[in-house]
Amino acid sequence: MTTSGTGKRVLLAKPRGYCAGVDRAVQTVEEALKLYGVPIYVRKQIVHNKHVVQTLEAKGAIFVEENEEVPEGATVIFSAHGVAPEVHEQAKQRSLKAIDATCPLVTKVHQEAKRFAAEDYDILLIGHEGHEEVIGTSGEAPEHIQLVDGPEDVDRITVRDPNKVVWLSQTTLSVDETMETVARLKKRLPMLESPPSDDICYATSNRQYVVKEIAAECDVVIVVGSRNSSNSVRLVEVALDAGARAGHLVDFADEIDDAWLAEARTVGLTSGASVPEDLVQEVLTHLAQRGFTDVEEVVTANERLTFSLPQELRRDMKAAEAARA
Repeated sequence: MTTSGTGKRVLLAKPRGYCAGVDRAVQTVEEALKLYGVPIYVRKQIVHNKHVVQTLEAKGAIFVEENEEVPEGATVIFSAHGVAPEVHEQAKQRSLKAIDATCPLVTKVHQEAKRFAAEDYDILLIGHEGHEEVIGTSGEAPEHIQLVDGPEDVDRITVRDPNKVVWLSQTTLSVDETMETVARLKKRLPMLESPPSDDICYATSNRQYVVKEIAAECDVVIVVGSRNSSNSVRLVEVALDAGARAGHLVDFADEIDDAWLAEARTVGLTSGASVPEDLVQEVLTHLAQRGFTDVEEVVTANERLTFSLPQELRRDMKAAEAARA
């Protein structure tokens, strides 16, 4: 914490930035580039962050939308958001060397979907239509899964047997809105079952919780993150719902409009789960240049979770190490 006499302060949220799943996915691309050489193909953005994608492109990663764009026999990495089984099948048909960087917490939701489908449940998947994670999860059991895109979507749901229905969710949603959706679903379907453990990931929940803690004190909350990042967009919404007078999403410090700060005394600052810390530090520098030199870090949790790299990559790294020995 720094202090000065300006009376302008920043409440810096912690936890913020990279979660374990994003860290693992970005590392996967970096290690694959070192191990296999360039180019490495990545299906979809590895994580939803403009800066991360640009940085990896500069190192030799080529981002594509579909497997068809990857030359036969090449290496392709699947993004942290997960893919449907048919994507793995397509990769096999093109003889691609596929490395799956799906976040293990997303994989957990996939496993739940498969298990409940095998038991012939109707599955109500709470999530945002068109989001890559929702497409991947739905692909595990398309005939059993219906999307529920927020509380207002509840009334159109129909199920075969109201005694055999379960809800699952996208991992990056607003906790409060998801609980509101579940409450509405339970009014219609009193026997609705819940997932065995929370689907919204720990990092999403933690980042929302600390923003709720600081929001009411803030004239403006700035969230560093990209517009296609679901968890980053949710942080702005959570800040406004929790009492911040204004909230804005930026990829980079130079996107901050000085008009946002003109009347502000307290700025809240956080970042989405796919945002590297150096982008937050650049925003702090930008704010300091405008008089916001008192920085207080507000900590509500300490995250220590890490995930090991995908097994396909670990196996090849081990073999390369053995060959060098």
